[in-house]
Amino acid sequence: MKFAIIIPVYNEEAFLKQMLQSIVNQTKIPDLVVLVNDNSTDGTQKIIDLYTSKYPFIKGIMNTSEAKHLPGSKVVNAFYKGFKTLKENFDLIGKFDADIILPNNYFEKIIQLFSEDNKVGLAGGNLYIEEKEKWVFETISEKTKVRGPIKLYRKECFQSIGGLKKSIGWDTVDGLLAVYHGWKIKADTSLHVKHLKPTGASYTKEASQKQGEAFYRMRYGKALTRIASLKLALNKNQFNFYFECMQGYKNAKKQQTPFIVNQEEGNFIRELRWKGIKAKIL
Repeated sequence: MKFAIIIPVYNEEAFLKQMLQSIVNQTKIPDLVVLVNDNSTDGTQKIIDLYTSKYPFIKGIMNTSEAKHLPGSKVVNAFYKGFKTLKENFDLIGKFDADIILPNNYFEKIIQLFSEDNKVGLAGGNLYIEEKEKWVFETISEKTKVRGPIKLYRKECFQSIGGLKKSIGWDTVDGLLAVYHGWKIKADTSLHVKHLKPTGASYTKEASQKQGEAFYRMRYGKALTRIASLKLALNKNQFNFYFECMQGYKNAKKQQTPFIVNQEEGNFIRELRWKGIKAKIL
């Protein structure tokens, strides 16, 4: 299987070298890695230049955007800047972050999941963060889900879900839409990926409200949004996150912010979410 990896990069001087070194040390090397420098102001470009000069399968491009960080649209816009440069017909397309360290057999094992079952549309490992000198699972999500920093899509699945949505929540709705379109999601829990910058470390109050907006745009409804917001607040140990999230939901509803899924997809998503909640309770 031929596969290309796209990595949006913004001021990742502290982590990028470790991430790229974990790629070049893989037992299965990507056919192409595209680094999208999204208007970085630190020494990120020097690291990109170092690796692109040394490894022919690594390419670098520039993207100009606002320096302000908001989860969702910024990273997806940068991803598409890299996606548009793909000229070959790849079987798998990856969206990865610059602040991770992959185990050496990551791509080998993930590609095996796709090869063994042609209905697998999305696959990845698990993210671990460092706490008290130990690497522990990042509990913001579940081990059965594939997180945004480490996703590989089968090309046909990527196309059927309409690609990545330019909104916060893109890395939740993609999996939900994949299931809606009949694809399987596989997470290899034996693949522990080191996440050097825990999720939400640089998020602001505005970004927290954007999460509530994402729930609205995915047509969660108020009850599901309350449950999802509370769960995230508890995982983050930031109870204010719940109130900010709900405020974001209310603002989006008041402003009639456009949905990122249609009515039928929204119905499916709500039914799937409630089914999962009931399964855990019962």
